[in-house]
Amino acid sequence: MAEDLAQKPVFVGIAGGTGSGKTLVAQRLAARVGTEQVVLLQQDWYYRDLSHLPFAEREKRNFDHPDAIDFPLLREHVRRLLAGLPVQVPRYDFVAHCRTGESYPLEPRPVVILEGILILHDQELRKLMDLKIYVESEPDVRFIRRLMRDMNERGRSLTSVVKQYLETVRPMHLQFVEPSKGHADVIVPQGGENEVAIQLVAARVRELLRDRGYLG
Repeated sequence: MAEDLAQKPVFVGIAGGTGSGKTLVAQRLAARVGTEQVVLLQQDWYYRDLSHLPFAEREKRNFDHPDAIDFPLLREHVRRLLAGLPVQVPRYDFVAHCRTGESYPLEPRPVVILEGILILHDQELRKLMDLKIYVESEPDVRFIRRLMRDMNERGRSLTSVVKQYLETVRPMHLQFVEPSKGHADVIVPQGGENEVAIQLVAARVRELLRDRGYLG
């Protein structure tokens, strides 16, 4: 078993509801481990391309359902990175709800961190993970963060964000995201502000890196 794991990258999955602080946890974990050791992946980069649909139809899509994510491509990219191979990540336009047709390269590194609301829902991804983390924050805090992000970064109106939250975000969280917490090895309350939890997770990642010969 030790030989099988030798030089295999450490794969960490970070899930949690929208606005829970997943990205901040991923960034702070990477900083603790050493950013030069880590490649970060986001589930949101892998939304399916809807450029074949009129814009009005794209806006009606449920972006919080697992079917909205191109999981086959995401799994392929994770497997390539774990095999020590580079990947070309698709660029996604969150305003137009489609891929831009461009991509950018990511190089393999000793630690692969994937974050996204639905990554612990996907059984195949879970099987590849060495460490599964669920980030938990209060629902009102998550909604406010989502509201600010979508208005400031994605050009959304207040009305459209609230409508989407009530019609799809909250129901999909209850149906798919919250139940995936049961698959987590570690639950991190208070998101990226929980420095103690991040330190403990970072220590475990470094231990796995030592076991696999990445650290002396």
